[in-house]
Amino acid sequence: MNPIKRLAGQTAIYGLPFIVSRILFYLLVPLYTRLFLPGEYGTVSVFYSYTALLMVFLTYGMETAFFRYLQEEKDKNKVFSTSFLSLIFSTLLFLVLSIGFSRTIAVWIQYPDNQIYVIWFALIIGFDILTTIPFAKLRALNRPIRFAYLKVINVSAAVFFNLFFLLLCPYLLRTTSSETIAGAVRFIYNPEWGIEYIFIANLIASALTFLLLIPEMTGFKLVFDRILWRRMFVYAFPLLFAGLAGIINETFDRILLRYLLPADIAEAEVGIYSACYKIAILMTIFITAYRYAADPFFFSYYKEKDAKVTYARVMNYFVIAVSVIFLTTMLYLDDVILPLLIGEKYHSGKAVIPILMLAHLFLGIYYNLSIWYKLTGQTNYGAWLGIFGAVITVGLNVLWIPRSPDHYLSGYMGSAWATFIGYGIMLVLSYFLGQKYYRIPYQLNRIFTYLGVAIALYYLTVFIHPETAFIRIAFHSLLLILYLLLVAFMERKDMVSLWASIRRKNG
Repeated sequence: MNPIKRLAGQTAIYGLPFIVSRILFYLLVPLYTRLFLPGEYGTVSVFYSYTALLMVFLTYGMETAFFRYLQEEKDKNKVFSTSFLSLIFSTLLFLVLSIGFSRTIAVWIQYPDNQIYVIWFALIIGFDILTTIPFAKLRALNRPIRFAYLKVINVSAAVFFNLFFLLLCPYLLRTTSSETIAGAVRFIYNPEWGIEYIFIANLIASALTFLLLIPEMTGFKLVFDRILWRRMFVYAFPLLFAGLAGIINETFDRILLRYLLPADIAEAEVGIYSACYKIAILMTIFITAYRYAADPFFFSYYKEKDAKVTYARVMNYFVIAVSVIFLTTMLYLDDVILPLLIGEKYHSGKAVIPILMLAHLFLGIYYNLSIWYKLTGQTNYGAWLGIFGAVITVGLNVLWIPRSPDHYLSGYMGSAWATFIGYGIMLVLSYFLGQKYYRIPYQLNRIFTYLGVAIALYYLTVFIHPETAFIRIAFHSLLLILYLLLVAFMERKDMVSLWASIRRKNG
């Protein structure tokens, strides 16, 4: 149990502050969905979709290459310095081009009156890219506390400035009788702006995080090793395509919805879909926290004799965790989660939530399966898998989104099912390729049991739906307890072993 306990411990260290910070960030969703119309929120979602695509493109797999070559090279500083300088050069080029041609870009993406948005997002992306390798360095040096602290600072700053600009400044202008206070507020706040302050808050948070990471960026000799860089780039380049394909699966549907739906409803539909997507993304909080700990763990444990058995057991526990998250979210969706997180005018899109939750569950399993091509250096397979999944997802979006509104797969419902199918196909293909090139003895019977029972219990609530909210919540809580008892029964041997280990440790 020691390696799994270590991974669980690091996931907790990375994950708890990350979960707290994400919860803080998600508290903004109720604010946005009550303060802005779906069309305005749709604009926000489209710009962040472009940002996600550019982040993957401009980091071009260098973070994973950093972890890989840190294990192989004796001179650790050379690995950090080379990868960091590579991102500095490419980021500066990106900033020059983006800011210099911001007007052209704004017209090209059909936001001709919002050139300033392009400049703001170029700066946000630039700051975030430049922190990628310093954050990876903290993970590699096993410094999760500082890593988590800086991540919390980043999100806390974004939340604070959102609340400051969107709530406090308007409140002061409405209520203050002091011309001095009103003048000070007007100096930093434009009452005619709305979603602009979402972007400004993010820019401030990204800049602050960059400044706080300066100690990780200094204090070492800057060396750019061309030979090492070529090796890292050859390893990382396929990961660029894999990452781009993954982010296309994750975000490109919002861009397609905007351009494929009728202009009079497109922005609003994107806003509704994006708000409901936020609930589905609750699962990615855990998945992201897990990946922060898992990538260094998988690489560092690769040479151990029991590595493959350990990876299989890790998969079991991962599937248990995401299944519990899926079931809990769906059991309390209507009575707790939906009313708290998003405004009522966005509730019309709730049918996409279970589909997207399962899609992200598949994605999490795919991330676990992907260790075979990372560990064996066959990253070209990761690229092809990602590209194939993206082609499926984009193709189905293009096919389904424009269908007539009365068709079940039209609009954002088509996007949700396209994401589900795309991730599902990637998962299946990665499993069979992995078993061919790096066979891991996954316990499929347990995996299918955990997933199948969780999905079955959710669909049971669709058919058995008490009218009274109290009875409904009690019934759903009973189902969740039954599921946890099933997990405890199936994992009883490991639980007994872990309990015995804890008792021995405590004397």
